[in-house]
Amino acid sequence: MGIRSKKNEYRSFNYLDKKKDFKNFDLSPEYNSFKSFLIPLTMEEEEEVKDIARKMLMISLHDHAVVLPKSIRKLFYYTREGRIFTAYSGLSESYWDVIFDAFMASMSAIRHSWRWSDIINEIGMRFCDLAHQDFVIRCEKIKDIFMAFKNGKISFIPTLESSTMIENELDRIDILYGLGIRMMGITYSESNSLGTGLREDKDGGLTYFGYKAVERMNKLGMAIDCAHASDQTTIDVIKASKEPIFISHIGAKGLRNIRRFKPDDILKLCANNGGIIGIEAATNTTITNNNPVHNIESFMEHFEYIKDLVGIDHVAFGPDTFFGDQVGMQHIVRASRKDNVSIKNDIYKEAKYAEGIENTAEASKNIVRWLVKHKYSRENIKKVLSGNIIRVLKEVWF
Repeated sequence: MGIRSKKNEYRSFNYLDKKKDFKNFDLSPEYNSFKSFLIPLTMEEEEEVKDIARKMLMISLHDHAVVLPKSIRKLFYYTREGRIFTAYSGLSESYWDVIFDAFMASMSAIRHSWRWSDIINEIGMRFCDLAHQDFVIRCEKIKDIFMAFKNGKISFIPTLESSTMIENELDRIDILYGLGIRMMGITYSESNSLGTGLREDKDGGLTYFGYKAVERMNKLGMAIDCAHASDQTTIDVIKASKEPIFISHIGAKGLRNIRRFKPDDILKLCANNGGIIGIEAATNTTITNNNPVHNIESFMEHFEYIKDLVGIDHVAFGPDTFFGDQVGMQHIVRASRKDNVSIKNDIYKEAKYAEGIENTAEASKNIVRWLVKHKYSRENIKKVLSGNIIRVLKEVWF
């Protein structure tokens, strides 16, 4: 159902008066802020892509389906306002049928802690907006996904990138599940009461409380994500969880040796325990020696590396993109966190945008085009676009 007959024209919070009820920001275009790029195909390949987009369920395992302010310098003012605009128009131009949407709490947490009240506020605001339109449908069960697909709608699956806000209160996981959260990360880079984040120099792994949290998430049927957890924390979670886990948006450390990515042994461990690994596309992440400037080719090189390493039954796509100036956002984030952006011996060459995967709409189209161009079978395309994720969700979500 990826090819839709018309754009969705609903704009977030249209039910309010933007001059009276909240502070309005000029926002980025909802498709491409930079030059659009589509992989060239033959006429026969074009028809194959269109047929796949119409008939095959397509899932983004990790994305931010939101619009950034046109002036990226206003990013923190925008996030603190509390009303984050969902990119309904941009999504209507994408091929995705299902979006695991990571709320912007991680962005707000750059200058503030992951406060419980902030998280609840964002969940309520996003859901209030969703309730005023009928194109993007909030889904909580497998049957919801297929019902939305049948009716030509996009499934919205709410996720959080960290469990920091639960502090030491286990029952808060139940509350988040009750509010609709269906996947949650253990840590977001920095350590918390559950475990060690990937930015830390000392890796203590999963804490005693973290083991209790993993057990509770298993009991509830909440998917566990270790994309931002440290290596030892990820290993501990995989071994502790009774259900397969997700590493929702990641690259291969074997292609680019940075903390953000996972080494081969952890990728194999995740797959051997039934888990799924989503490939990251956020600008200036998944680059390689062969493609040191980020684009669709470097992104798919990470995909093929991990696919060959763990098998095609355990890979998917988690683009982790926004609609707007992602590089500008990265600069602001790094400055706020006082990150050292220069990595010794790294192959990093900054791109202004990632050609072919700049946002979730463009990425969705070029992923399919790349797979068709490289002669992947229909069976294997279905696996990596949705089949693998659905198989594991059936185990995790009950």
